[in-house]
Amino acid sequence: MLSSQHLAHKYPNLFNEVAWGPIRARFGLLKEEPPAHLIANVNVVPRVGHDWVMIRLQNGAWEIPGGTLEPGETYLDTLVRELKEEVGAHLCSFQVMGAWRCHSSAAEPYRPHLAFPDFYRVVGIGQVELDGAPENPAGAEQVIGVECVTIETVVERFTSSGRYDLAELYHLASRILSNGL
Repeated sequence: MLSSQHLAHKYPNLFNEVAWGPIRARFGLLKEEPPAHLIANVNVVPRVGHDWVMIRLQNGAWEIPGGTLEPGETYLDTLVRELKEEVGAHLCSFQVMGAWRCHSSAAEPYRPHLAFPDFYRVVGIGQVELDGAPENPAGAEQVIGVECVTIETVVERFTSSGRYDLAELYHLASRILSNGL
């Protein structure tokens, strides 16, 4: 398996440190899952068969499904819930790929039940089955489209919208599945 350091040369937008408001984060591959009590968020790079799933938000942006853990949820519980809400899908299988290790300089946690100031945003590759339309609960990001496309289309869409990190994340997931890294 290649190291995060080696892959950083091929995927600089994914592996370089990023700032999300008061949060500094750095992505890395995982050999084992982080401690459960430190996981605050989860994302999935979803597939239906050999196609990759992308969601389009009401503001027109392409995005990756996922979200924040609710009180008492495991990250897999969150993933199942978010897939229903944002994709209209259920999870068939999930393989942890990596995580953003995050540090917040905010005065308090985003939500009181979440780890703070250090936490993880876990991401993996998931095989999903589409059940229907996204649930789009009130107060959540509204999804207006779910599409199953080739990896080339995913990369082009994320790249053209300036989301180089997500283009690289999906590309890396494709590489992991085809080569096992």
